[in-house]
Amino acid sequence: MNTPDTATARTALEVARRYLSPALFNHSVRSYYWAEALAREEAVTIDSELLYVAAIFHDIGLVPEFDAHAIDFEYAGGHVAAVFAAGAGWSPERGQRLNDIIVRHMWADVDVETDPEGHLLERATGIDISGRGVDLVPAATRRQVLSAWPRLGLAEEFNSCFENQAARKPGSTAARAVQNGVADKLRNNPLEHPPL
Repeated sequence: MNTPDTATARTALEVARRYLSPALFNHSVRSYYWAEALAREEAVTIDSELLYVAAIFHDIGLVPEFDAHAIDFEYAGGHVAAVFAAGAGWSPERGQRLNDIIVRHMWADVDVETDPEGHLLERATGIDISGRGVDLVPAATRRQVLSAWPRLGLAEEFNSCFENQAARKPGSTAARAVQNGVADKLRNNPLEHPPL
């Protein structure tokens, strides 16, 4: 399990640790590891630092400090991440890529050729939330990641976050996820029920 060893990656992790709850923080870290495992298994070439920072910040728009009342949480999180990227000295283009990846993690599908990092993060968050595609990650990797970054009641907390978003933003992607049974998907995720 490797993470990018850059100052920006380390700072992103510390910022996320400060603002995300332990369950959301671990979810964010696991999402990177699932994405990285998929990239390895499927020989997808990635920008590891970009993918890592996107994974770490992809749910930052759910926390009260960054929750925007007028836009979906993934857009709010994308904007927060873009500001972080500017502060880290990234080019405007790289900051926009970061924003796009975070927004696209809520899409139903992201084209791997157009956006490999967005494609992998969308699939990785699906693994961690609903269990969709979990068998594509080797069992040994799943055990190692869950041991290092346990779920800590993610199912209940994440569902509560989405229900809150849905109540205040009825046209949002979070509201659609609630309507489509995200609570059951969270509860029935094989990652909630080891052994794997």
